[in-house]
Formats: sequence, structure tokens, C-alpha cells
Amino acid sequence: MGTHASAHIVWDWNGTLFHDNDAIIGATNAAFAELGLAPITLEQYRALYCVPVPKFYERLLGRLPTDAEWELMDEIFHRYYAEHRVRCGLTEGAAELLAGWRSAGHSQSLLSMYGHEELLPLVRGFGIEAHFIRVDGRTGPSGGSKAEHMVRHLEALTGAVELARTVVIGDAADDAVAARYVGARAVLYTGGSHGRASLEEVGVPVVDTLAEAVAEAQRMAA
Repeated sequence: MGTHASAHIVWDWNGTLFHDNDAIIGATNAAFAELGLAPITLEQYRALYCVPVPKFYERLLGRLPTDAEWELMDEIFHRYYAEHRVRCGLTEGAAELLAGWRSAGHSQSLLSMYGHEELLPLVRGFGIEAHFIRVDGRTGPSGGSKAEHMVRHLEALTGAVELARTVVIGDAADDAVAARYVGARAVLYTGGSHGRASLEEVGVPVVDTLAEAVAEAQRMAA
């Protein structure tokens, strides 16, 4: 996939560059309330969260939600999240790490499962869009895996990045699954949707800060 000399990072957004845990938990509990489920804590969320998202709800309901329940919960989740994300900011040190990676002559892009039309103004609002050679949010229904989105994202970068030197940095096991699906590598960060124990089951490096993630990515892509 090209012969560009620099290493490349594909960044995740929610829970990785964007520290939105409070909005995510609030939105999850707002959705749960519609089905009479008790609210959960961040620790419970990190222990149980998985994709596809209906399977996460199955762990709490004891069954998969019906199509009608899923549509209702998904709509409530996104409405609540949109209202409360404005209180969230970038993860500590993220802007400096993005600038540093770019100034070192490496490339980076952003792939999120957050809706594309909602993602772009958020990224621009933080003044970091120029650090990325491409920004892609989710198109199509929510709740699925990142793997096919990763395929399209990297195909759009053909000739600009070298797959052998591409590392995905994210906060969820699905980020590593998507990286493996396309033949890239991954580093997982413990500050978002998964706890360390569940991330370590995936078999890729797990770190506690984004600075460690970037350092590990640089080592892996050397």
C-alpha cells in the first residue's frame, strides 16, 4: 500500500483522542432507563462493553434487544450524547502529541465510528484537523464493527501510507480487531471504553497514556 517513508497512525476518536467518558456513560444510562435497566458505572461499562453494541445490551438484558428496542435505545443514546459532548474535551496531551508526530515527519489519520457529519465539526472545533491527512467518521447504521470502515479508510490512503508501518491507536478491542483485519498493528489505551483486563485479552500492547501509545507506535513502525 504505497512506499511512503514515514510511519502512520490511524487514531480512534471517542475515548481515545476525545475524552468523552462522562457523556458516553450518561447516554448509555439514558438509553437503559427506557427498558427499565438500572444505571451502570464507568467500571461496569468498561468490563462489559463490546461490539456489535446490541451484544453489549444482551450482557445486561440477558437477551438481545428487539429491533424496536435497539432503534429506541440508539436514538436516545445519540440524542443525549449530542447534548452532553459539549462539556468534553481532548484527552490530556492529545493536541501536543498530534503536533509532535506531524512535525517529526510522520503521517496520521482519524477513523471514528461516530457519525461522519457530526465528527467533522468536532475535530475542526478543536483546531486539530490539519494534523490529519484524512478524517473519516461512520457512514451507515451505528452499532457495528470498525473492520470494514478500516478497509475503506486505508484504501482511500493508498499511495500515501505504508501498511507495514501503520499502527492503529484506540481504546477498544474492536480497534485491534479492525487493525488485524487489514494487516496493520495496534496499540490499545486504557482510558476509554475498555478496562485493562479486557484489552489485554486481545494480544496487542496495552498502555495507560496516549504518550505511551505514540512511543509504542513509533517502535512498532520503525
